[in-house]
Amino acid sequence: MSMSEAQRLLELSERLGALQYGEFTLSSGSVSHYYFDGRLVTLDAEGAYLVGRAFGPIVRASRAEAIAGPALAAVPMIAAISVASYLEGSPIPGLIVRSERKQHGTGKLIEGSVREGMSVAVVDDSCSQGGSLLHAIDAVEEAGCRVVKVMCILDRNEGGSRAIRERGYDLVSLFEVDDRGRIRAARS
Repeated sequence: MSMSEAQRLLELSERLGALQYGEFTLSSGSVSHYYFDGRLVTLDAEGAYLVGRAFGPIVRASRAEAIAGPALAAVPMIAAISVASYLEGSPIPGLIVRSERKQHGTGKLIEGSVREGMSVAVVDDSCSQGGSLLHAIDAVEEAGCRVVKVMCILDRNEGGSRAIRERGYDLVSLFEVDDRGRIRAARS
């Protein structure tokens, strides 16, 4: 990952209002001194470009054959990384993990061309307690695939990354929270 791309993405996040400082009540009910809305970044043309450029080399180095992530937040990330991989001459398809198995048709939990034995990188916009990422990891493994990398834009350092690493997965983030509660480009 290029530190300059992560730094550019961080600056863009602030300009777009995707990263704000103040006092915010989160869906869990806890209070945070910052708020990050990854979709404001990943649905922005420059943001999507930077996400694809930042995560592309990580995905290639992991030898992943596909990129997967939970609906809804990871969908634009998956698309950005997949398009960037195509433009760089080594296309990697995307997979979308539903929150629940479809109750009709084929009953899919994963959308896209998934096949048993694939190596898959799992991505999400942020990692708090890790629930969405762990759900995606479990779905990918249930499909008979092997998770070779886990990635997020922001590691909130609220236990999720630790839980993911304790399960034996390598997690990489572009941003992390420092000890003063400020967001910075992650050191890799």
